[in-house]
Amino acid sequence: MEQYVNKNKKQLRCGITTGTCAAAAAQAAARHLVFGIESKEVTIYTPKGVTVVVPVEFVTSSKDKVEYFVVKDSGDDPDVTNHTKIYVSVEKRDIDNAKELKIFEDESKQFCLDGGEGVGRITQKGLEQEIGYAAINTVPRKMIFETVREVCQIGEYKEKLFIQICVPEGKNLAKKTFNPRLGIEGGISILGTSGILEPMSEKAIIDTIEVEIRQKKAMGKERILVTPGNYGKSYVAKYLGLDMESSIKCSNYIGETLDLAVTYEIKQLLLVGNIGKLVKLAAGVMNTHSKVADARCEVFAAYAGLCGGTKESLEQIMECKNTDEMLAVLEKEGIKETVLELICKRIHEQVAHRVGDELEFGIMLFSEKYGFLGQTKDAGKILSAFLATKY
Repeated sequence: MEQYVNKNKKQLRCGITTGTCAAAAAQAAARHLVFGIESKEVTIYTPKGVTVVVPVEFVTSSKDKVEYFVVKDSGDDPDVTNHTKIYVSVEKRDIDNAKELKIFEDESKQFCLDGGEGVGRITQKGLEQEIGYAAINTVPRKMIFETVREVCQIGEYKEKLFIQICVPEGKNLAKKTFNPRLGIEGGISILGTSGILEPMSEKAIIDTIEVEIRQKKAMGKERILVTPGNYGKSYVAKYLGLDMESSIKCSNYIGETLDLAVTYEIKQLLLVGNIGKLVKLAAGVMNTHSKVADARCEVFAAYAGLCGGTKESLEQIMECKNTDEMLAVLEKEGIKETVLELICKRIHEQVAHRVGDELEFGIMLFSEKYGFLGQTKDAGKILSAFLATKY
């Protein structure tokens, strides 16, 4: 059955995860191997509690091995793996040294699972899998093992089976994902905690941020560099001389990033970004997406008023379309530096209230037009620590 979600007053069609695709192809291949039945579609009960009917395509079969593929349907999500073919083969084969070969085993030891061409391999600590294993996450592994086990139980089939996932396009697709940054080489990951892919999922972005923070902690990093987006990354690299390959991109989810830093006991966090996003923190807005809240005009106008701005200047600020225009008004009034100093102070208070005493943080604000604009009280110290350690 098709699933829909409402986002921004639009009804969007859900898709299925790479994990669901792999489970469907595995079920079809197992049925063909055990019963000799060719399938055109299979039914998968997802962890979300939704039953989906997935079209499957037969590839090849022999006495001991069958292969199928599923074309991934991402629904209305702009996912890089949309329309990608996920191949799964099921083979009569006993893997007696799975642990040494870094191959997953189910509890019964009847089934083994591995990734082949186009499925990434783990090269760094901090991910769900150990180094050397295929990037097949826990929930997809469970789904695959359960679907194959059910087929074998119905057919009273006792032989050991080797299951392999291949994604021929995976190596090229991985370049468009976070995998290279996360230490996953050679292909994409087989993912999905619910089995259903919701369009433009905020959870997926936050999950990625969590993986990066968890991984840095596992690598012994106690200090992280965070930027909301590409503008911040460009400024950090050019003017601050920091290694952008080590930074975490938090998008609009600043509050969640702070929470995760606390959860994983990060000691220091430096956030560098454009004032258009970060000025919202002064109003306690920790999700900076414009659909959630804006408050840019209100923050600038409030602090301009506190610093002696005229009624006319406040009215002008409230009519501005972007922060550079607001800064121009403040500059004309001769209060730009004073206003920015108070805003940085308030940002520090708001973030400190969020993280308590568990995280030392610094925040640096800039604009493309005006360059560096200000920073919270501990930003300089944390920046120096980054530069000293050549982070």
